[in-house]
Amino acid sequence: MPALLLASTSRYRRELLQRLGLSFDCASPAVDETPQAGEAPLALAGRLAAAKAAKVAARHPGAWVIGSDQMADLNGQPLGKPGTVEAACAQLAAMAGQTVRFHTAISLTRDGESFAAMDLTEVRFRPLQAQEIARYVAAEQPLDCAGSFKCEGLGISLFEAIDNRDPTALIGLPLIALCALLRRAGFAVP
Repeated sequence: MPALLLASTSRYRRELLQRLGLSFDCASPAVDETPQAGEAPLALAGRLAAAKAAKVAARHPGAWVIGSDQMADLNGQPLGKPGTVEAACAQLAAMAGQTVRFHTAISLTRDGESFAAMDLTEVRFRPLQAQEIARYVAAEQPLDCAGSFKCEGLGISLFEAIDNRDPTALIGLPLIALCALLRRAGFAVP
């Protein structure tokens, strides 16, 4: 079986991939995640997933590389990882009472061969007060998460509803789609 690499330093993606029981290593893709002028969130997520996989694959010939990226889409505007408490609070305030689309892209690449998939999750946020947002951000510090929340933790309390095909997609790696891609590449995934 060829080597499998996850082009990510995200502990969330690593923990999700471990669920499949496959042997894999992680490698930092070191890709500039800045959106291009006028780039839609869906296109941005797909471009970054492919770029991450390609960059790591170039350093590891013969290995299959998984690249993934998630972009929050609020009325056509991309919301990335906030990085600061202030930015996280501002993102959550903007999303309060809104439906936000989360595009999660996957690219599986080896030596120029590539398979790709995209998952869409829609999250309807409940109305949020500034104090609720501040308490949440202080409790979970979701500064490295697109959209400023962790749905696998307290972030679930911010929502009215989630609409998706794959509950793992919102965490950052849609395992249903990934399993299909891995099977196409010849991996024995139960």
